[in-house]
Amino acid sequence: MKLALAGDTMLGRAVAHAIETRSAAAIVHPAVIDAVADHDLFFLNLECCISTRGERWPDPRKPFFFRAPPAAVEVLTRLGVDCVTLANNHALDYGYEALLDTIDHLTTAGIAVVGAGEDLASARRPRTLEAGGTRLTVVAFSDHPADFAAGPETPGIAYADLSGGVPEWVRKAVVESADPVLVTPHWGPNMTEEPVPSVRRAARQLVDAGATLVAGHSAHVFHGVAGRVIYDMGDFVDDYAVDPVLRNDLGLVFLVDLGPTGPGRIEAIPIALDFCHTRLATDDEVDWIERRLRRACAAMGTAVTRTGDRFLIEAAGGP
Repeated sequence: MKLALAGDTMLGRAVAHAIETRSAAAIVHPAVIDAVADHDLFFLNLECCISTRGERWPDPRKPFFFRAPPAAVEVLTRLGVDCVTLANNHALDYGYEALLDTIDHLTTAGIAVVGAGEDLASARRPRTLEAGGTRLTVVAFSDHPADFAAGPETPGIAYADLSGGVPEWVRKAVVESADPVLVTPHWGPNMTEEPVPSVRRAARQLVDAGATLVAGHSAHVFHGVAGRVIYDMGDFVDDYAVDPVLRNDLGLVFLVDLGPTGPGRIEAIPIALDFCHTRLATDDEVDWIERRLRRACAAMGTAVTRTGDRFLIEAAGGP
């Protein structure tokens, strides 16, 4: 089974305006869509709600609120996205109504949702998808914010406090699956060059529990890869300010040949995020991404090979 994987995808704020005034087709360059076309299933982290309703979450400390119009779904369908995780710190930016609208819009479009729901049970529930006769279970959670956590009878996200390691409900979801398991966590702080200790510890525990692949997000910049763990995939679409050192405007989309016991071939495609527009990286940008990726992976004992304008990442070893 070949998976396409992308990180934080924010379709609100200025991106929402671009969708409404230009078109959904203007957000991602056709060359990016062509580059990831060879996949069985496509997953990403949708870091916004899709709705015309709701009020901002009542937290005076929260600086950013992301809401996309219903037309934003077309961005995802054009990409061929099969499943999104909503377990992140923006799913409830506009409250319960907007979250439930998001789930409805995605489901109507044929896009599966994991990591959020109308109550605790549905938010934590894994999703099983099938392609080409092969099944895959998807488990999603976020380690922040705690106040977005779904309750027994209230909508929210699948929240997991990682301070003491991976919670039992996450471990159980991985262990009990009879199919290969993709775990897609939203973990760790923003704008870090490498995964923090709590994320490294959680990654080891997920692999020990039997996760076939772990593909994380949250930092807004890509991190290294170690064995079955892609620690952070970085950003895919946004309107964010660019850090001149960390270069959150340069990222990767991953194509992973996933077998029953783990990833075989991991291919990374360099991308560049202009303001509200994602395209393939230019030669100079690919060179910068290569240097950053090699350093990040070497720190984890992982080899990277460049083939043209793409990278092959060694899948041996572990976190």
